[in-house]
Amino acid sequence: MAGHQELGLDLGIDVYLSDRRRTWQGGINENTNRLQGQYLAKSADLRSFSMRELDDFAEHINTRPGRVLDWAGAHDRLWPRLQTAWRH
Repeated sequence: MAGHQELGLDLGIDVYLSDRRRTWQGGINENTNRLQGQYLAKSADLRSFSMRELDDFAEHINTRPGRVLDWAGAHDRLWPRLQTAWRH
């Protein structure tokens, strides 16, 4: 089973991947790449960052409010589901 399918089953959520032939589906990917670019240069070697720094980057991105999430952060929406999935 592919990793994204297993993740979806474990969390009880639908996971969608954009189809490369349907460019309009890639907006979320482009937005995420843009957000990552605020912290990491395109040619950045992730080995040059400490785990703490990478965790801080991820926290800033995941807690950033988003219009499509009614101004909640991705963490706010996903964390309750993760906690529920881990209890089982």
